[in-house]
Amino acid sequence: MLLIWNRPGFTEGLSEQDRTALFGEVDEIMKELTETGELIGGQALANPSQTLTVRLVDGSPEVLDGPFMESKEQFAGYLAVDCDSPQRAAEIAARWPDVRYGGAMEVRPIMDEAGTEM
Repeated sequence: MLLIWNRPGFTEGLSEQDRTALFGEVDEIMKELTETGELIGGQALANPSQTLTVRLVDGSPEVLDGPFMESKEQFAGYLAVDCDSPQRAAEIAARWPDVRYGGAMEVRPIMDEAGTEM
């Protein structure tokens, strides 16, 4: 799983040309991963301002507005890929354009049904 972390709204500060180039790069990577059969799926997430978080407060679950943590970067989406190695997944993540704009890509194996990866 490639977890996409970036600053919410960072694309609003880009020029139209830079925004178009960034989304073009994403399209190219997605096309490549589809052609190689490595792409399983993925999705962008809505703005963190629309987040609800459930936490235990005084022994009872409580629904709170907003993301679960305060930070500059927020979880923005994910890609699920089927790669030959963790190094290949990291190679894909390193090409993701958000990284150049202060974001990060977290590469994390998905557990199989047995959960032996714990």
